[in-house]
Amino acid sequence: MLDAVVVGAGPNGLTAAVELARRGFSVALFEARDTVGGGARTEELTLPGFHHDPCSAAHPLGINSPAFRALPLERYGLEWLNADLPMAHPFLDGSAAVLSRSVAETAASFGPRDAGTYRRLVAPFLPKWDTLARDFMSLPLTALPRDPVTLARFGLVGLPPSSRLIRRFRDERARTLFAGLVGHVMAPLSGFATSAVGLVFALAAHARGWPVARGGSQSISDALAAYLEDLGGSIHTDYEVKRLDDLPPARAYVFDTSPTALGRIAGFGNYYEGYRYGPGVFKIDYALDGPVPWTAKEARAAGTVQIGADSAEIGTALRAVSREGRAPDRPFMITVQPSVVDPTRAPAGKHVFWAYGHVPSGWTGDLTDAMERQLERFAPGFRDRVIARATAGPAELAARNANYVGGDIASGAVSGLQILLRPKLTPFPYATPHPAVFICSSATPPGPGVHGMSGHNAAKAVWRRLRQQG
Repeated sequence: MLDAVVVGAGPNGLTAAVELARRGFSVALFEARDTVGGGARTEELTLPGFHHDPCSAAHPLGINSPAFRALPLERYGLEWLNADLPMAHPFLDGSAAVLSRSVAETAASFGPRDAGTYRRLVAPFLPKWDTLARDFMSLPLTALPRDPVTLARFGLVGLPPSSRLIRRFRDERARTLFAGLVGHVMAPLSGFATSAVGLVFALAAHARGWPVARGGSQSISDALAAYLEDLGGSIHTDYEVKRLDDLPPARAYVFDTSPTALGRIAGFGNYYEGYRYGPGVFKIDYALDGPVPWTAKEARAAGTVQIGADSAEIGTALRAVSREGRAPDRPFMITVQPSVVDPTRAPAGKHVFWAYGHVPSGWTGDLTDAMERQLERFAPGFRDRVIARATAGPAELAARNANYVGGDIASGAVSGLQILLRPKLTPFPYATPHPAVFICSSATPPGPGVHGMSGHNAAKAVWRRLRQQG
């Protein structure tokens, strides 16, 4: 009998398996697709030699993850690459606000009236970032806070809606960039704890940047898989699990799946009935014959570029999707240009480019024209650079990754209490009605992103149970 079986080889499933194997437990991992990766994959989606990331591409939470930083992933080929600027937010006049490694450079890009406000906002937390990140990403109840005072102070700033925090800034440049940071989790700006979302992304950039992985996001998954096998764990791909009986006998079962899938496989009935999924995304991967022709010079040097003319336009787009159930005319977009810093991603002189906009859950339309009209506003001539494109709406994303229900790449709505307490309102989110079955996907705290912390936290709950059994 195995000590643990893990189902799903995304970053969280891989991390959970590694954490258990590191502690001497026998572990087998089962994945329905023919390769490991989940939300961290790399494929030639357009043309030969163009290596695209079908989901996550930039990894501010990955490089800052306490779980990943404790593992020897560099020994297994993982190399983080930072562009000159972690992120830029261009404006229609050809200027840009930036999220730089430097707090001073970031503050200066907002203008004199908001520079001091921004410095005062991040100053209490940045020197204590590593401890804060560990405390914030380990909640609830998987570890006692190392610095409860700083965590409480962060909560006072982060728990209110971002719309309130944004009002601290007097000019539009800072408001727009911060609104875009919140938009990464597809949450309305008026949502509970959305200030924390923006702050975490900003602090992560100042601490270690928003890097891409050399060769593509697949290298994160491959490094975790190689380490797991070195630890004695086994990996079985092309193995779809439809019920618990499909798996070998084990003392514990850990699922990197959606709550919906786990409920179906384990026979939990309506246990996760109240779990809410959020909006979907429409994603386009581009092969380009040159760099994106951004009008703003800062955007040309950035790994990630946010697209939204101002905070009002971003807010309108987020409301259209989350509350009105329609695709926005001018979508807020997140774009990543990996080949700015990683020449291995495309043939010489060519580039890969990654972009998505938010759409309602399960939306079946085509957002290509709206997205490219947005890009042309900030990068005139963009369409002329396109050699090939690969589009994926909610249905295609869900077909590639079963955790993306309705195209929701966050594996659950990041709004209301569910932003912190997911998939149930319980202090033990990794446990299930079955004492030997656990969940470790992005549907559990700390939520979406390629950081492995949901798997790390769930593994703690599992090994405590296994040790209690003796």
